[in-house]
Amino acid sequence: MQALDKKLLRDFRRLWLQALAIAMVLACGVAILLTAFGMHSALTDTRDAYYERNRFADVFVEARRAPQSLLPEIMAIPGVVTAEARVTGAAILDLPGRTETATGRILSWPEGDDPLLNVPLLRSGVPPRVERPDEVMVTEAFAEANGFEIGDGFTANINGQARDLTITGTVLSPEFIYTIGPGALMPDNEGFGIIWMTEQAVAAAFDMAGAFNAVSLRLGADAREAEVLDRLDTLLEPYGGLGAYGRDRQQSDSFVSAEIDQLRGMAMVVPPIFFAISAFLVGMVMSRIVALERSEIGLLKALGYSDLEVLAHYMMLAGLIALFGIAIGWGAGTLMARGMALQYARFFDFPYLLFRVPAWVYAMSGLVALVTTLLGAVRAALAASRLAPAIAMQPPAPPRFRRSAFDGLMRGMRLSQGTIMVLRSMIRWPVRSALTALGLACAVSSIVASSFMYDALDEIMDLAFYQANRQDAMVLFTNDLPETALAEVERLPGVLQAEPQQFHAAVLRNGPREKTVSLEARHPDASLSRVIGADGQPIIAPPGGILLAERLAGHLELAVGDTVEVEFLTGRRETHEMLVTGLVEQYFGLGAYVDAGFLDETFRQSPRMNVANLIVDEAQLDALHARLQDLPALSGLIMMTDTRRGFMDTINENVAIVNGVYATIAILITVGVAYNAARIQMSERARELASLRILGFTRGEVSAILVGEIMLLAVIAQPVGWLLGAWIARAMSNAFTSDLYGIPLVLEADSFAYASLVVLFACLASVLVVRQRIDRMDLVAVMKTRE
Repeated sequence: MQALDKKLLRDFRRLWLQALAIAMVLACGVAILLTAFGMHSALTDTRDAYYERNRFADVFVEARRAPQSLLPEIMAIPGVVTAEARVTGAAILDLPGRTETATGRILSWPEGDDPLLNVPLLRSGVPPRVERPDEVMVTEAFAEANGFEIGDGFTANINGQARDLTITGTVLSPEFIYTIGPGALMPDNEGFGIIWMTEQAVAAAFDMAGAFNAVSLRLGADAREAEVLDRLDTLLEPYGGLGAYGRDRQQSDSFVSAEIDQLRGMAMVVPPIFFAISAFLVGMVMSRIVALERSEIGLLKALGYSDLEVLAHYMMLAGLIALFGIAIGWGAGTLMARGMALQYARFFDFPYLLFRVPAWVYAMSGLVALVTTLLGAVRAALAASRLAPAIAMQPPAPPRFRRSAFDGLMRGMRLSQGTIMVLRSMIRWPVRSALTALGLACAVSSIVASSFMYDALDEIMDLAFYQANRQDAMVLFTNDLPETALAEVERLPGVLQAEPQQFHAAVLRNGPREKTVSLEARHPDASLSRVIGADGQPIIAPPGGILLAERLAGHLELAVGDTVEVEFLTGRRETHEMLVTGLVEQYFGLGAYVDAGFLDETFRQSPRMNVANLIVDEAQLDALHARLQDLPALSGLIMMTDTRRGFMDTINENVAIVNGVYATIAILITVGVAYNAARIQMSERARELASLRILGFTRGEVSAILVGEIMLLAVIAQPVGWLLGAWIARAMSNAFTSDLYGIPLVLEADSFAYASLVVLFACLASVLVVRQRIDRMDLVAVMKTRE
C-alpha cells in the first residue's frame, strides 16, 4: 500500500463516527430512491406480466341488451384483434353467518372453454359445469374473507329469484386486481364479491338468451384506440351502450396505475433532499480536515506528491464515506422494496410478484449518491491541492475580525460572556451557520411533509363522510324508479329518514376536451347527501346550471359562466348545453352536480331516483338487512358507517407506519448535521474552550457555549423547516392527485409542533454526546497545539 493509502484508511477510522452520521443520511436517500423505483418496477412488471398472460382487454363497454349477431360487426372494426361478449348483472347475497346485506357482480363463463379475454387464474377447485347451473366460481379474496371452501354454498337474489349456489372454485382475475363494489370508496371483500356462472345460467337469469350486455376488446399494436371507441359507441348506441372506454378508465387498472404513478412521484421529490444534505455535511467535514492537516499537506507537497495526488486523496476519503452510505442504502432499500412490494401485491390481489429491481436502479442510486458526495467535497479537496508547501507548513493566518453594530447591540443588552461568544461565532461564520440551520430545517421539513398526509386525510374524512355524505346507508337500485317508491323504502324496518338521488353516466365536453363522469342529481332540500363548498356551507345547483369539481373543471378548462356540453349515456341519451354555475372542492372522483327537478324536466319524465339515502336505527339493522335481501330491484347497498370505520382503520395503520419512517429519517438527518457541526466547532475552538476552563469557567459554562450555538441554530431552523415542509407537502399533494382522488394541502399547528420537538430533542441528544468530550478534554495538551 502507498503511504497515502494508509493515511486514507487511518483518517477514515479516526472519523468513523462522523462518517457514519453522514453515511446514514446518504443511505436514507439511496434507500428511498431504491424503494420507490424498486416498488415501481416490481408493480409495473407484475401488472404487465399478469395482463399479458391472462389477456387483459384494452377496451370495455356495457349496454342494455345487444344481439349476439352484432359481435361480427364489432370484430370487423379496424384494429380489433379479439372481441368477447358476455352477460353481467348484480345480485344480492345472503351469506351464512352474516346478517349484513352483501352484494355481488355476476359474470358469465363461456361454455366448454376458458374466456378469450380477462382470463381468471384458477386458484382452487374447478370451473362451473354447464349441466349444473347453480355452480359458481368466486374471487379468492371474497372466499377467504367469508371463510368459504370448495363445496360451500350461499343464496343469491338474482333478478328477483332466489338461487342456492355452490362454490366449485376460487380465482384471481386481472380485471379485478382492486375490487370495489358499486358506489363504494374502498374494497370490501367480505361484503362484495365477483361471481362466475355458466353463460347459459346467467343468460337465463337476466333474460339475455342470444344477447349480451358487456363486451371486451383486444386491440392490435397499430390500432387507434380513439377510432375504435367511436366505432364501438356507434354500433352499440341503438342497444343502450353506456360509452366505450379504454384500459386507463377501467376501475381496477385506474387504481393500480395511480399507485404506480405515486411511487414515481415519491422518487422525484424526497431523495434529492437527503443527497443535498449529505453533500453539505461532507463539504463541512472535509473543509475542517483540510484546515487541521495543513502541515501534513505541506509535508506531502515537499516530499514530491503532486497536486493531483493530494486532490485524489481527499476525494477518495469522501468517496469512502459515500460507498459506506451506498452499501447501507442498497441493503435497506432492497429489504424495504421487497417488503412493501409484497404488501402491495396482497393489497391489490396479484397472484404473484415479479420482484426484480433492475441493475440500472442500483447503479443510478449509487452514482447519484457518489456524485453528490464528491461535489460536496471538491471545494475542500481543491483548496488542499492548491496549498503551496511553504505556506501550508506555517500556521494559517488568524481570521480578521472587526467590531460591528452587532457588538454594540450585544454590549448594550448586557448579555453574558458565553452568550456573546455564541452570537459572535454565528455572525462571523454566517455561511456555515446558515448551512447548518438549513440542514436541520430539512429534518423538520421531512416530518412536516409526512404529517400533512394525516391532516389531509382527516380533512377528507370530515368533508366526505360527515359533511357531504351524512347518511347511514345508500340503497342502489337496478333501474330508475319513480320517486313515489320512496314511500316503500321509508317503510323498511329501521328506516328513520330517506331521500332520493340520481346518478347518470355522462360525457362532458368543452371543445376537444371531454371527460366521462357520474353526474349526480339531488333536490335542493336534501340534507343527507350534499355538495359542500370550501367555506363548509352546502352549495345548491340552480335549475339549468351545473356544478363541477375543481379538478374536473381544470381538465375541461372551464370556469364559472362557461357552457359545457353534456351527453347523457342513460335515460333518453340526449345531449344538452348547461351553464357552469359553480366550482366545488371534491376529493373522490370527478363530480358534476345538477338539480334533480331540472333533470327530470330535461328528460321529460316524472320525478325519478336510482339511489335512496337512509338514516337507520342501529337497533333494527338486522331486520333491515333481512328485508333488503328479498328486494328484487336492489343492485347494491353501501353501509356508510362501515365505510367510515374501514377508511379510518386503514388511515391509522398506514399513516402510523409512514410517520414512524419519516420521524426516523428526521432523527438521522438531525444527528448527522448536529453531531458533525458540534464536532467541528469543538475541534476549531478547543484552544478557546480550554482557555476558558483555565480562567475559571465551569464545565457547564464552557459546554453551554458549544451546546448553545448548535441549539440556537436549531431554533432558527424551525420556521425555515416549516416553510420547506409546506413546499414539499404541496409537491407531494400535486404528485399524488389523480382523477380518482385528490389530496388537499392541510397543515395543522400540531404537525409543526411535533416536527420541531422531534428535531430539537434529537439535536440536543447529539450535542450532548459531543459535550462529553469537553469534560474529558486534556487542557495542557490542547494549549500546546498550534493555532
